[in-house]
Amino acid sequence: MISTRLLRNLNQIGCGRRYKSSAKLEEVTVTQTKPRLEALRAQLANDASDIHDFTNDSDNDNMASDKIVRRKAPPRPANILPKPSWLKAQPATSENYLSLRSTVRELGLATVCEEAKCPNIGECWGGGGEGDEHSAATATIMIMGDTCTRGCSFCAVKTSRKPGPLDPEEPEKVAEAIRKWGLDYVVLTSVDRDDLEDQGSGHFRKVVMKLKEKHAAVGKNILVEALTPDFRGDLNLVENVATSGLDVYAHNIETVERLQRRVRDHRAGYSQSLSVLEHVKKVNDIALTKTSIMLGLGENDDDIRQTLQDLRNIDVDVVTFGQYLQPSKRHLPVKEYVTPEKYQEWQEEAEGMGFKYVASGPLVRSSYKAGEFFLKNLIKEREENRQAVADV
Repeated sequence: MISTRLLRNLNQIGCGRRYKSSAKLEEVTVTQTKPRLEALRAQLANDASDIHDFTNDSDNDNMASDKIVRRKAPPRPANILPKPSWLKAQPATSENYLSLRSTVRELGLATVCEEAKCPNIGECWGGGGEGDEHSAATATIMIMGDTCTRGCSFCAVKTSRKPGPLDPEEPEKVAEAIRKWGLDYVVLTSVDRDDLEDQGSGHFRKVVMKLKEKHAAVGKNILVEALTPDFRGDLNLVENVATSGLDVYAHNIETVERLQRRVRDHRAGYSQSLSVLEHVKKVNDIALTKTSIMLGLGENDDDIRQTLQDLRNIDVDVVTFGQYLQPSKRHLPVKEYVTPEKYQEWQEEAEGMGFKYVASGPLVRSSYKAGEFFLKNLIKEREENRQAVADV
């Protein structure tokens, strides 16, 4: 190898030059270089280094044989688990999907399917096959904008302390979009709007009522599921939405009590969410109540059982279980990928506790389309029972 001393000597030679320039020529005067050059020649003659000392023989062999050397993938960070094979969703490429997306863009609507990066968007927007009872394409419309005032550590929706103003034309736009799609069951949800005086409950109510009104005008019935914020536990605001004519009132408890502060925004809470769901039953005993629990955040079986018991104590009708999927590196890491077999166990246990409908699976989400067929039947059955009592 060329020694450090040799390199230093070369630098000193360069420093010994003085450069003078003019329009015609450049004169270079080298001072006191001859003795140093002689010394360097002698040192180089005794130095055994050659080009091979600065190259890797195996790399040279690869180049000589025209082989491509591929870099190995960097090691996976210790806190990121590899995704299992069962977490695969239908690609979002069908004709129905593209048509529905076009309508959403045309009307300037936001959907939780896109904003929350739902893995089922291809299935829900694309619809099923011919003759499939779940074949109609469905979407969950997100009203009151696409920017939330809260920052839950699991959620991919954009956040801001002061999002833009509400669109007064949104109730009409949403009703028109649903009319175009020809749906008979729609899910509405919204971002949190802590910046508004009524936190958006009045706007939510207007959207539900406009949907019902527009369909009734043409002799059609539409079932509306509203997946609402907690309105900071203000039960008057909860009642404002619960009495709007909706059929299913959904509010997600998200996770078990022990993990609430780590998973949800500090303005949310376990007891607060339970109070929302409980109050709905008091002011609207016809509507079904529904909630959702994410798994894979570090909960244990005892945590989940206690949560299910707390929900049954306030007569929640429907519960869904789904796998938490980390939206980005900024969000909470997945602690566990729960197996399909374990989801089946939770479904059976929840059904045994008295829930009227349970959807449980790795890719199930709170507004997953596969549950709509069963919810429609539940609503129909409840309405028939109510009518029978009224006729007596």
